[in-house]
Amino acid sequence: MLTFFIFLSSGLFLGWSLGANDAANVFGTAVGTKMVRFRTAAIIASIFVILGAVLAGGGGSKTLNELGNVNALAGAFMVVLAAALTIYWMTKYEISVSTSQAIVGAVIGWNLYSGNSTDLGILSTVVSTWVICPILAGIIAVILFHLAKFFIKTTGISLIRQDYLLRIGLILAGAFGAYALGANNIANVMGVFVSSNKLSPLHLPLGIVLDSTQVLFLLGGLAISVGIITYSQKIMLTVGKDILSMSPLAAWVVVVSQSLVLFLFASPTLYNFLLSQNLPTIPLVPVSSSQAVIGAVMGLGLMKGGRGIKWSIIGRFGVGWIITPLSAALVCFISLFFLENVFNLTVYK
Repeated sequence: MLTFFIFLSSGLFLGWSLGANDAANVFGTAVGTKMVRFRTAAIIASIFVILGAVLAGGGGSKTLNELGNVNALAGAFMVVLAAALTIYWMTKYEISVSTSQAIVGAVIGWNLYSGNSTDLGILSTVVSTWVICPILAGIIAVILFHLAKFFIKTTGISLIRQDYLLRIGLILAGAFGAYALGANNIANVMGVFVSSNKLSPLHLPLGIVLDSTQVLFLLGGLAISVGIITYSQKIMLTVGKDILSMSPLAAWVVVVSQSLVLFLFASPTLYNFLLSQNLPTIPLVPVSSSQAVIGAVMGLGLMKGGRGIKWSIIGRFGVGWIITPLSAALVCFISLFFLENVFNLTVYK
């Protein structure tokens, strides 16, 4: 069991990195517009990201394991560590990048090293979400903005009342966004450890029982929350005010838009409902909250003619999105060689 926790440390590090980087996508616009204090945002995000991870985190991990069934504990450790190091480096340079892309790149690095074939069908589905996700978020943002403006105009709410409602709305949207982040992205943090999980079920008061996978996701959720509290403020301010100057209403629209996108790609209930009705399904895939929030911000910016968008920052993020999976794959491949040949550890079976 001690060995398991030693190897699990890379997952906890990735969880911390995800919290430090991706919390900006949940509360960045609210903090950047000074409608919500950072401390309030960090506490709410920490609580709801844990709830999302534990209660609804199973959907994306199945897809990730189908992309590459990392079947050795030391291999899982290095896959996650490679992704975590990549995210940490990007965070250090204040670039909001995709944890989903990092873990997918690292899994492919493991596939290449172990000789495992990568399911191109699943890979194409995952990669397609990297394009669909920001576009969908941008479309939702534009629609929501127009609906919100219409509601304010027809109801005649006073400016003071608007300010109050927007603050409440940003907090509620941030809570929903944190829940969706935990539900969707816990697969990135702990998904590769599911097949080698050695944890026991946890019995809580009031007859609540968490199975071994939920306990694993709980640990990952706690690591994410620590990252939010300790290291997310700089990225929040970069996403919240440096890309595009936004009104509080636009900030609310951005948070809700990215939250809806994350939720759509993480909900087994919605997936099963669409399947039962013979309708096209939305794949259960860990998608990028970074891409979703930047897609929403750009949607609003393009709606206004694109004049206020800081294209240099968008370009920096875009380069980060390209480098992330490639770097994670390379780091994972090289590190697996050292683990196997220098430390004599079994990295695949």
